[in-house]
Amino acid sequence: MNNNGIYKLEKTFSEFFAGIGLMRMGLEKAGWKILFANDIDPMKQRIYESHFQDEPSHFVLGDIHNLSANDIPTVSLATASFPCTDLSLAGRREGLAGSQSSALWGFIEILEELSDRKPPIVLLENVEGFLTSNGGKDFEETLMRLNSLGYAIDAFVIDASRFVPQSRVRLFVVGFQFPSFITVVNEQAAFYQSALRPKKLADFIFNHPDIVWHLKDLPFLPKRRFNLSEIVDVTDDDSKEWWSEERVNYLINQTSEKHRKVIEKFTNDPQYHYLTAFRRVRKGRSMAEIRSDGIAGCLRTPKGGSARQILLRVGKGTIKIRFVSPRECARLMGADNFKITGTFNESLFGFGDAVCVPVVEWIANNYLTPLLNELNDSIELKKHESIQSVYSVI
Repeated sequence: MNNNGIYKLEKTFSEFFAGIGLMRMGLEKAGWKILFANDIDPMKQRIYESHFQDEPSHFVLGDIHNLSANDIPTVSLATASFPCTDLSLAGRREGLAGSQSSALWGFIEILEELSDRKPPIVLLENVEGFLTSNGGKDFEETLMRLNSLGYAIDAFVIDASRFVPQSRVRLFVVGFQFPSFITVVNEQAAFYQSALRPKKLADFIFNHPDIVWHLKDLPFLPKRRFNLSEIVDVTDDDSKEWWSEERVNYLINQTSEKHRKVIEKFTNDPQYHYLTAFRRVRKGRSMAEIRSDGIAGCLRTPKGGSARQILLRVGKGTIKIRFVSPRECARLMGADNFKITGTFNESLFGFGDAVCVPVVEWIANNYLTPLLNELNDSIELKKHESIQSVYSVI
């Protein structure tokens, strides 16, 4: 309440599919306060609990489908970084009918059950493949379900490489209860296209005028200020983390001729350079694909050996190779000071399944907080109009 007795929305949020809490970290950097968190994975809860000392006060472990509205406090924002396995190229592209990504419907059902206590703002995050999953039907159905709950929709795409040296493209959806501001889609598709709304998304917006949209103008994304070489751990030459010569040669032999020439070029340089690699199957053969632009590939969950990102230090006539470390993963996610706990693979899984902290902070500062202020202005205006209406009747 403010001094006039008008209810004011506070910067509070619930975090669904919380993982190890990087969505929380980004929002808290922008001044938002967490009141509730939920995830199904006890391993992620342990990592979350180790970093955030207040975890027992608000973290509920369990399947989202088993939550009740009574478990969830009233907040201004609900976030959902739901599982991407069934939406990504790495998965089977089963879409929202898949066993993991279908958890999104549990989130929608929670919003329905909350009824008048629904948060006025929701934020969804997932891989860009969400846009095209099931021929676009999954994305369309999700947005229509949000519309049916009174949410107008905005969507945009951000690559984390604008903030950190990691290529991580993610689709964000904002839904908010602000029916007086609705975009009528009647322009050419290119009208909606921008750095934040690339052609695929602009085409989707244009081709779905039945969805209730509100597309907000956003500022330009920042330019990244540092490269991969500035976040890697200093590793002694005799460290056991470096692979054996035999293993190094095996990986080099898995690269294409083009990539071997890149490695050779940097090896002969008088300075060290840092490259990354993933193993992929190409035409039935395991290949090592090298990235040499100062940006790491997208961190992934280490469900198999091919998902663990490899770091190459080349230069001064030497080639050293090891896996990217958990601390380096934290830095690549903008969570530099995160407390690393658990096994090597558990840490990689936690970070590979999370959101990039500075991306969330940017969204909060440039979209969510201004939107909350607009909603508060609208509430105050409606209260004022209601008072004026009463006086006019008298």
